[in-house]
Amino acid sequence: MSHTADLWWKNAVIYCLDVETFFDGDGDGCGDFRGLAQRVDYLDEMGVTCIWLMPFYPTPDRDDGYDITDFYGVDPRLGTKGDLVEFLRLARDRGIRVIADLVVNHTSNQHPWFQSARSSPDSPHRDWYVWRDKPPADGPEGIVFPDQEKSLWEYDEKAGQYYLHRFYKHQPDLNVTNPVVRDEIVRVLGYWIHLGLSGFRVDAVPFLLETDGALGADDLPDPHRYLRDLRAFLSRRYGEAVLLGEVNLPYPDTMRFFGDEDGDELTMCFDFIGMQQLYLSLARESAAPLAKALEERPIEPKDAQWATFVRNHDELTLDKLSDDERQEVFDAFGPEKNMQVYGRGLRRRLPSMLDGDMDRIRMVYSLLFSLPGTPVLFYGEEIGMAEELGVEGRNAVRTPMQWSDDHNGGFSPADPDQLSAPVVRGEFGPANVNVVSQVRAPDSLLSWMKLLIRRYRQCPELAWGRYQVLTHDADTVLAHRADQDGGTVVALHNFAAEPAEVTLRLDGLEPDDRLVDLIAGGSTPVEDGRMTLRLGRYGCRWLRVLKRGEVFVP
Repeated sequence: MSHTADLWWKNAVIYCLDVETFFDGDGDGCGDFRGLAQRVDYLDEMGVTCIWLMPFYPTPDRDDGYDITDFYGVDPRLGTKGDLVEFLRLARDRGIRVIADLVVNHTSNQHPWFQSARSSPDSPHRDWYVWRDKPPADGPEGIVFPDQEKSLWEYDEKAGQYYLHRFYKHQPDLNVTNPVVRDEIVRVLGYWIHLGLSGFRVDAVPFLLETDGALGADDLPDPHRYLRDLRAFLSRRYGEAVLLGEVNLPYPDTMRFFGDEDGDELTMCFDFIGMQQLYLSLARESAAPLAKALEERPIEPKDAQWATFVRNHDELTLDKLSDDERQEVFDAFGPEKNMQVYGRGLRRRLPSMLDGDMDRIRMVYSLLFSLPGTPVLFYGEEIGMAEELGVEGRNAVRTPMQWSDDHNGGFSPADPDQLSAPVVRGEFGPANVNVVSQVRAPDSLLSWMKLLIRRYRQCPELAWGRYQVLTHDADTVLAHRADQDGGTVVALHNFAAEPAEVTLRLDGLEPDDRLVDLIAGGSTPVEDGRMTLRLGRYGCRWLRVLKRGEVFVP
């Protein structure tokens, strides 16, 4: 890793979106890059510094674009490569970087590589995939979609063999033990970096590196060597490029994917453990589960970073909770069976889970932006969008962006039956939840998010500093501080509907220091290194330590 590279990801604000459901620029019912280009200024004004694009490649679209038929193309429904490059230019002109999903654990079964591979044992692409005459009895375990698939191996009549698929049977796994396949993946990265991407969100990293199904796997080199090679390639091509990894594993296992102490593998990893403990804290109205996770979370390598999030584009996975803990979250936020998915998660968004309680919703996002790490938003979170449970599976949360209370929520002028996905109905539909109604309303969720993003960017301690969970006697309150280069920020969040009073000891403060409130204004006195604060229902405070003579300019 080049230590002279701009570590922009350390304090970025990442915004994930699906081009297909963001904004329709040509009126055909499907979002596209021309439409996205028209909304870049909206994202810029909100404070977004990095856009993460879900897959935009050619696809049969049996898994919302994660089944790819051409890693070098743009799905014609979304526009042309020219449209994509124009969007990238507009984003870069506003200081916004763009990363994209890198989905190379598997391809679509319609990909020319797979069609070639299954055509003959002598095909040059045959060993680009993992084949067996019979499924091995001791093969890899763990079916990702147990309600859809019963095996990780599928028999192909034309090939006369079984192929490995970690995900759906129409997504055969690539054989990453094959050096030719690894070289091809490197070419894919180089191509998109050349066109203007600033990196990739790497899909299903542990599965990508898995060699359990490969012949002679015991003799293969450490698969992490491949991840180091990818990182080294990117660093040579573009020192600022980032690899953001989807690694849903316990903390010690996730740390392996950062690499050595200098961080020579993934640049960032999502904090899945912290996210799941957050929901347990919300369900219990107790800060303890999240506080424990944050205290146990390892410190990332010097140039790496954790990525924090409340929701993402998949189901809200709760797989690292115990069965009883998961049931607590289900009971609180998804008691009906059609709200749950795969027995391990919820297919809901936060506002509906919290019954539209704006105090509680605001508290959760205040927490997100004050936690150590880089915050990642999923499109629509900034206005409080909910899910559409009438849509199958995880796609319930991938509905069209709600721009106004007009036809189709302002997403598209097309007939509703032509839309790429149905618009949310009911109390969280566009009539009540949309950008236009919130953009100039000072008490709206969108205005709150803009304030949080502005304060987050004004507090480098939160992204760069030393982090500490503070002890006190109020079980419902999470209090933490971040220190960097002489600056200190303290954040407090009340997980309960009942008000709470907190007394904190803050080491290292001088007698004349004071704490100014970055969110609500005003200041809090400190006496003998101690302060006492009262938090309202689901209350939140961000406090900056100011020395004598220092002034905070909001």
